[in-house]
Amino acid sequence: MEDMTFIPSENPGAFERHLIRKYNNPLFEERQTKINSDTLMEVQKKDHDILQQFMVDFKETMTKAVTFKPNEDSEVILEIKDKLDKLYATAASVADDQTRVRESIKKLLGVIMQSVRQGAGDDAHALQELEQEEGARAANFEFLESKLVADILDPESPIDNDDLIPTLLSVEDKDELALATQLFDLEQVSFLLAEGEELLNKLDKEGEDVKSAAENFVFIEGYKQYLEKQA
Repeated sequence: MEDMTFIPSENPGAFERHLIRKYNNPLFEERQTKINSDTLMEVQKKDHDILQQFMVDFKETMTKAVTFKPNEDSEVILEIKDKLDKLYATAASVADDQTRVRESIKKLLGVIMQSVRQGAGDDAHALQELEQEEGARAANFEFLESKLVADILDPESPIDNDDLIPTLLSVEDKDELALATQLFDLEQVSFLLAEGEELLNKLDKEGEDVKSAAENFVFIEGYKQYLEKQA
């Protein structure tokens, strides 16, 4: 039985966010959800478990990083750097406000990158690669400011392939939609549009209001045209 009202978390995690996306949303067809206290508690528990594991991994990684020796092996440093990159992506998706955690990860990555640059010495090629890496990381972190992007990129994302186009067509914020569409190449966007057109036509014939979803469809079409010009 569905509750008439429900109170979502102030800072929900990926599973609760996706439950809310699917709430009475015809774009998800038979996968649209009814929300009651049981279903809400179930996804909140999933998000809590993910958050708990994230905090364990974060603390362990930070402990290793702050105990680096002055002459720490480069492989150990690179391993921690890669782990911090992954932790930042996870921090963008898990429940609660992780602003301070993300800032801590950024600061530590800055220290590590400074150490790596010092290790590169006067090697111009190595320094250029490091500069490119930092630029790519900064751009990726900007993308991860979007919860939708973070949820799509999450390896454990609740947004499966069947839910991807309904999710994109449901986005209310066009800036967020613009960021999300940039995750896909021309072939992927073309496939998503084909799926989207079929879904919208079906729902329209069933009498559903698809005006907002159709606007998102046109927006994604515009991105496809942009990609075609770049090809």
